[in-house]
Amino acid sequence: MADLKRLLVVNAGSSSTKCSVLDENDVLVEHLGLPAPGEPAVAQGIEVLLDRFAPAASVHRVVHGGPRFHQAVLVDASVEADIAALGDLAPLHNPPGLALLERVRKVAPDLPAIACFDTAFFAGLPETASTYALPAEWRSRFAIRRYGFHGLSHAWASRRVAELVVRRPEELRVVSAHLGAGASLAAIVNGHPLDTTMGFTPLDGLVMATRPGSVDPGVITLVLRHSRMDVDQVEDALERRSGLVALAGTPDLEEVIERVEGGDHRAELAYGVYLHRLRAGIAAMAAAMGGIDALVFTGGAGEAPGPMRSDTCRGLGFLGLHADGRTGEGSDDRLLSGDRFPAVAVVHSREDLQMAHQAREVLGW
Repeated sequence: MADLKRLLVVNAGSSSTKCSVLDENDVLVEHLGLPAPGEPAVAQGIEVLLDRFAPAASVHRVVHGGPRFHQAVLVDASVEADIAALGDLAPLHNPPGLALLERVRKVAPDLPAIACFDTAFFAGLPETASTYALPAEWRSRFAIRRYGFHGLSHAWASRRVAELVVRRPEELRVVSAHLGAGASLAAIVNGHPLDTTMGFTPLDGLVMATRPGSVDPGVITLVLRHSRMDVDQVEDALERRSGLVALAGTPDLEEVIERVEGGDHRAELAYGVYLHRLRAGIAAMAAAMGGIDALVFTGGAGEAPGPMRSDTCRGLGFLGLHADGRTGEGSDDRLLSGDRFPAVAVVHSREDLQMAHQAREVLGW
């Protein structure tokens, strides 16, 4: 018999799948780190959790909510159809995430399913930050705007860093840096986002594992005009063959840093480009807020041991940011700046807790 409050949380990313079971107090009962969506082990792992823990509902991360979804929703056929229609905007995320949602519904058809959207956190972005200077017909016909992504992670990180510095979120100007296979920054004031680096799709902004981040649109039109590549081939290159893997031959930032320490020139260039874009983005987010009170690193690469956080801050001293490398190791959420202010922190991404909170609101729990 299902536990009346237990939740199965399915977080499908571009390079991995995280599945959690949370009890009625949102205490972690079980966690599985699984391969990327699409691997047989993922569906098998989810089925084991369903059978073993009999949750009362499932909760699913959906990366792109488009213009319709501004908050978490109970999934029905109409919601599934709309998520599927957004597949072109997040091909690494929405289709595999939807496939896992459908798998759960097939195995447990009577189990309520809630979809939580990464873009929902940014639904209220100021028009000055969300509007592209493109023809009005395009913006209207294709619902083109800056949607922003990793909203579940940014929301959690901004709340958690406030606890670490013993301030209310309403008192802080936070730059949240979600750094993983996908990467984005968010400028958050009074708990609400003012700006972000990702845009219409998850391709925009920072250099990522296999995605390039911001690119002059003229590059794309030139490639299409003068090569034999079609749109699908160009999309594949942008989604899977750019970013760190294009510069260093590996999508793994930790491996890139290890090779830098060994004198590898390709890795040095890749790491330099990565840091250059990251520092510039953090400075831009601070400018959007008129200053910065806290910089928080999160996500797989943001939380990993190594010099990346202190290297990033080394180029941002003009903002008063300093991260002591000696405090950079450990498994707990922690400050890296000691008693200095602005604060620099590392926070473990708990999108599962953010999703559970939203799901319980939808379910009236």
